Amino acid sequence: MRTSEHEEQVTVINWCFNHLAQYPELDLLFAVPNGAMLGGGKIGAIRMNSLKAEGLRPGVSDLCLPVARRGFHGAFIEMKTTTGTLSENQKEFIASVEKQGYYTAVCYGADEANKTLEWYLKG
Repeated sequence: MRTSEHEEQVTVINWCFNHLAQYPELDLLFAVPNGAMLGGGKIGAIRMNSLKAEGLRPGVSDLCLPVARRGFHGAFIEMKTTTGTLSENQKEFIASVEKQGYYTAVCYGADEANKTLEWYLKG
């Protein structure tokens, strides 16, 4: 059975809650809801325009951990399903924040994201 990116990300967040005692910094992890479902038609367009006016930027990674480790200022994680691919906006965002000294990872599933977070925080 194939899981969605949403389900994978929820699994990551649950893993984070379960590992707060071991890695208290996980309490700073937050999601960037760029892919949120806004509804269709006119209402969806109004909501999207409102969010863009507030600073919504296509391509921003799904998760941000503002914790310095391993010589990086923080970490951005882009969640994908096992068959997911990066958009051009996502590629550009990742390249841009890497130039600014942030760690980035594209994780294909919750297990990969959890291992990435653990590796990053142990540094």
